[in-house]
Amino acid sequence: MDFSDLLEPFDRRLEAASSPAAVRAIEGGGPADAMWDAVAASGFLDALVPEAAGGFGLPAAAVQPLWQALGRHAVPLPVGETMIARALLAEAGVPIPDGPIVLAVAEAGQAVVAPCGLVARHALIEQGGKVGLVALAPGMAAATGVVGSLAARISCPPLSQGFAAPAAGLRALGALLRAALIAGAADRLVTMTAHYANERVQFGKPIGRQQALQQQMAVMAEEAVAARIASQIGCAGGFPPSLAAVATAKSVASRAAATIAATAHAVHGAIGISEEHDLQLFSRRLHEWRLADGSETYWNRLLGAARLAKPGRSVDFVRTELASGPSAT
Repeated sequence: MDFSDLLEPFDRRLEAASSPAAVRAIEGGGPADAMWDAVAASGFLDALVPEAAGGFGLPAAAVQPLWQALGRHAVPLPVGETMIARALLAEAGVPIPDGPIVLAVAEAGQAVVAPCGLVARHALIEQGGKVGLVALAPGMAAATGVVGSLAARISCPPLSQGFAAPAAGLRALGALLRAALIAGAADRLVTMTAHYANERVQFGKPIGRQQALQQQMAVMAEEAVAARIASQIGCAGGFPPSLAAVATAKSVASRAAATIAATAHAVHGAIGISEEHDLQLFSRRLHEWRLADGSETYWNRLLGAARLAKPGRSVDFVRTELASGPSAT
């Protein structure tokens, strides 16, 4: 089945709802209800929910372009997290609440930083192999102090009830999402940077004609493509994915995020660090998503350990662990 037609209407809805002005308003403490309602009305929050439970029953590979679109539009809401949470809750037979949901992995009494936690109503928390849904009461989600960030430090209470955590856990699902978000924001920054380089004239010609900048932008574009391909590989492994698929996606995307953000700011120069410029809306997110749910170092160590635990050649490990379809899970 071809799912490519799903992206265009979703992308149009995001373009209308998540303009840079709307993103800034929510980051400044404004209400997020209108943007959330616009996304929820699309029905895509149930993209991963099984058809038997009233959802679309889409595979992760079909949802990956939707997650990527969220990053490309810098959507300041936990839309991807809510898609994942609603799918897990539906499969477990747990009633699904309205509103945005974030994902958190922490023991009882611990606090964990969750992207978009300030605009969430619930948190799906994993503790000791068990997952439970918790309503975020006042005081449970505190701002991190990072300027413009909607991430929150969530105090995780002990779970009174719950269901078994998915294979590889919530962190793996969150990392898979972050990789796709990074790929989307990276794509947007490549386009923004190329446009600026062709418009900015210095010494009588666009700076984009300078060979040194062309080299930097070529590497930037390569990193963006690598992040996108890695994210697609991760999502091709099914839902929930294998640890190797997640580790590949997140490690490659996180590594690329730093280079892409740095190059974009280098080409834009002083204008790029100004609050008024849209560049920072995306570069800030790249750095936040790079660290969220494990940096490239964290996932490279897990991937290396998984490889050492398997006998045989590395090429065989890649073929078996990163194979497409449910068999890889």
